[in-house]
Amino acid sequence: MHTPPELSRRTFLATTGAGLVAPCLARAAEPRPHPVALGQKHHEAVNRKRRIAVQYDAWSQLGHDFEEWLDYRFDYIDEPGTQIDSIWWDITAMGNSTYPSKILKPLRQVGLDRWRKQGIDWVGRLVAETRKRKREVFWSHRISEVELNDDGTGAGWNGKPHPIKQAHPDWVIKTWWKQGLWNLASAGVRDFKVRVLRELATNYDFDGFQIDFARHIPCLPPGRQWELRAHVTRFMRDMRLMLKQVAEKRKRPILLAARIPCDLAGCRHDGFDIAEWARQNLVDILTLGSRSIDCDIEGFRRLTRGRNIKLQPCLDDHHATDAYQYPPIEYFRGVAANWWRQGADSLLTFNWSNADPQFCRKMDKTPGPLSHQQAYHEIGSPGSLRDKDKIFVVQRRGGYPWAEGAFNRNDRALLPLQLSKAGSTATVSLRVGDHLATSADRLEQVLLRRVVFGTVDRKTLDVKFNGVPTRAVTHDASWKDRQIFSPRPKPLLRVGRTDGRSIRTRS
Repeated sequence: MHTPPELSRRTFLATTGAGLVAPCLARAAEPRPHPVALGQKHHEAVNRKRRIAVQYDAWSQLGHDFEEWLDYRFDYIDEPGTQIDSIWWDITAMGNSTYPSKILKPLRQVGLDRWRKQGIDWVGRLVAETRKRKREVFWSHRISEVELNDDGTGAGWNGKPHPIKQAHPDWVIKTWWKQGLWNLASAGVRDFKVRVLRELATNYDFDGFQIDFARHIPCLPPGRQWELRAHVTRFMRDMRLMLKQVAEKRKRPILLAARIPCDLAGCRHDGFDIAEWARQNLVDILTLGSRSIDCDIEGFRRLTRGRNIKLQPCLDDHHATDAYQYPPIEYFRGVAANWWRQGADSLLTFNWSNADPQFCRKMDKTPGPLSHQQAYHEIGSPGSLRDKDKIFVVQRRGGYPWAEGAFNRNDRALLPLQLSKAGSTATVSLRVGDHLATSADRLEQVLLRRVVFGTVDRKTLDVKFNGVPTRAVTHDASWKDRQIFSPRPKPLLRVGRTDGRSIRTRS
């Protein structure tokens, strides 16, 4: 076995010593570990004000004038009145470092190399600039990031597996990503990751770390995820104990978060034993989902009752839920209102714009929707959403294509719902985060948007809302949905407008 070039000899020996013994993939019969003890200062850190957290993939425009690049990155964060309290930097590279490291060799990327020659440690500066703004700062670690292309600017779909994977084929799951993804059932993978993250926790002043299981699954052999769940639990415990050791030396707590599927069934499918994590005190914040707007906040609250664990649903507006990418502000208000009413402790945004359109164009970056900018001033509390127009939607089925498992998919969504024959009926539940009865005197109107496709005659389709018959106001044949991830093309949507609001139908 040859030492891979990305690891020093000392690191290689330390991380692979356990790997010389074939890993046992069967769940061992072991006594249940005691819960990890957490002190008062730790709980105070968990309870920090955290309205909106931003998971920030900051890879673009690397190598630009660094001071202007910082202004661009913090543009929305620096706006007066923003409700952003926490920044989670998401700049992991697969098997290489984007920062000075004694464990990993640096990622060779033109923009990063330019900054390195200028003596710039961008991770250190991002942490310092976040702290200067009195924001909480996390590192978000993608559990199984994919290989990059040769110039380090995108996914390396056609490249070879990373040299570490080539040296350790037993560390890898063969799956949708042809180079393979990390297998947490391997002790070598777990030990290696903990060492990498220990170096980051030691060298940088982070308030916390997130293990992002959304990027990517599977992290256990498909078909055996629940059987092998103890290996993921063991990794989370190793992370908790490592961060606790580092925190004790610096005399300040370091929190641990995990991004997991949006419901308990998805967690079970992908091998995440959240009840055991809670019992052992392994996590402080659970980030729920990614592209799904239907998060089982109540279910996770029941499962974690008795522990100081915050629940934080996530809204990804790049890999958005089908038909709702880059929506109007009313949609973001509706999603947030539903989550707050269900008992969310904070909200996390992912893949949102970070600067106003003029600044984006100056940086040669396509602007995001202005609804992102406005949402950062409104969706961070129930109070700031009160008496504002909202759109509440029923989520559609549709799968995120880069996964093998339950994460990032809406396969159990009720819509689209087939009306199989004349006279058939169906009931669809629509969650409405506002108390309509108590605010009736301030309501101008409530409109129901419906989407019907196929051969249904609009004249024979009756719709009731809470038992009250409705009538179609108008329709229009010009509407097309936003991004759809489903494998088959969808029929053309039709849309109509009345008093500035939309009624969607198909005919």
